[in-house]
Amino acid sequence: MAAREYQLEINAIDATLVSIEKVLDLPKLRKQADELEVEAGAPNLWDNPEAAQKITSRLSRVQSEIVKLSGLRQRVQDLPILFELAAGEPGGIEDAEKELDAVKKSVSELEVQTLLNGEYDDRDALITIRSEAGGVEAADWAEMIMRMYLRYCERHSFKVDVLETSYAEEAGIKSTTFKVSAPYAYGTLSVEQGTHRLVRISPFDSQSRRHTSFAGVEVVPVVEQSDHIEIDEKEIRVDVYRSSGPGGQGVNTTDSAVRLTHIPTGIVVSCQNERSQIQNKATALAVLQSRLLERRRQEEQAKINALKGDNSGSWGNQMRSYVLAPYQMVKDLRTNYETGNTSAVLNGEIDEFIEAGIRWRRSS
Repeated sequence: MAAREYQLEINAIDATLVSIEKVLDLPKLRKQADELEVEAGAPNLWDNPEAAQKITSRLSRVQSEIVKLSGLRQRVQDLPILFELAAGEPGGIEDAEKELDAVKKSVSELEVQTLLNGEYDDRDALITIRSEAGGVEAADWAEMIMRMYLRYCERHSFKVDVLETSYAEEAGIKSTTFKVSAPYAYGTLSVEQGTHRLVRISPFDSQSRRHTSFAGVEVVPVVEQSDHIEIDEKEIRVDVYRSSGPGGQGVNTTDSAVRLTHIPTGIVVSCQNERSQIQNKATALAVLQSRLLERRRQEEQAKINALKGDNSGSWGNQMRSYVLAPYQMVKDLRTNYETGNTSAVLNGEIDEFIEAGIRWRRSS
């Protein structure tokens, strides 16, 4: 194995970080942080809790960006000194190589974030997973996909609020919707939208035959007050029902769960995570606004594509294949990124797939 050229690697990392610093504009970030700190320090800030929450959330995100960028710059500057000191220490080179690899990975992750410059990319995300073709097998697969994303969010310390889950009768789920709150959650997770296909020996087949099943993933940005998504109350049908858990067991004794149907578009959303019917209705309305916002965005994009003569099919359809039998393989059909470590992927280790998806989307 050829010896590593440490200084060449450090120079390459430094060059990448310089380009990232130009894109993120550290002086501008610091100015934003100063302005937001002034707003956050206003005596009457919490007279409007919703506006206050927005200001403090933005401040936290900007400060996090500054700390991350400044910290990486310091680590890159420390690398040559680290290797110099490591030369005379037993095991020192190995430790220095680990730090070099860790810095390289962190810079690569930050570089991917600079590609997230879409209109809504910095928003929180609403993820809906639905079982599709495959019966009970598909319902079980939908629950496996839900667990995969929840584990991914847990690994990254992303805040998750499960808004509604509809359980299937025999096993798995019919659908679920949850909100992911994190910087650039929508931009990051939007590349996961599409149909996920599973091939495996079915645990529900007494003859142990191989089955194929499908689960659909929808990712939309969370709306903000400035989005102006007007919804006429006359165009919404409201149904209330009792919340339920797995197997149909009642978890509430009142009709607190809410289902909203937007009559013009046929979009249906539900929420059952709150105790109050009023709270569930408000949350469901926010989800409906997000769906309508995404619908508007897709319509605008379709017009742009038509003007450009873009007749290609949506990449959001069948986008990833998970094969558990007769061999082990997960492959993204858009980027061709693949791995044989299926258990790790289903346990939430999907960073490489997401990074490849973001880079692919930017280049396509």
